[in-house]
Amino acid sequence: MTDKLHDYDPADALTSDEAIEVFVTDAFETGDARYIAKALGVVARAKGMTKIARETGLAREQLYRSFSEDGNPTLESTIAVMKAIGFDMTGKRHAA
Repeated sequence: MTDKLHDYDPADALTSDEAIEVFVTDAFETGDARYIAKALGVVARAKGMTKIARETGLAREQLYRSFSEDGNPTLESTIAVMKAIGFDMTGKRHAA
């Protein structure tokens, strides 16, 4: 009997707006810019990268590259993707 290993894609689990919100919130709470970028890429895949590319005006290839584990998206790209997936960036002051 041969066991097959399958690649797990967290985008497959993001099937509701609530799940996406928890995922994005958790990513931002880490404070890790690379992890946040990767998480936004996962959400973009869950929502449909072609749709996100159309809404942001960015090329799909650029989105995949920028929001990958080794990506480094610009602030402009990050804001565009966040808007396309239904989130805004707020400058909330945190307790010291």
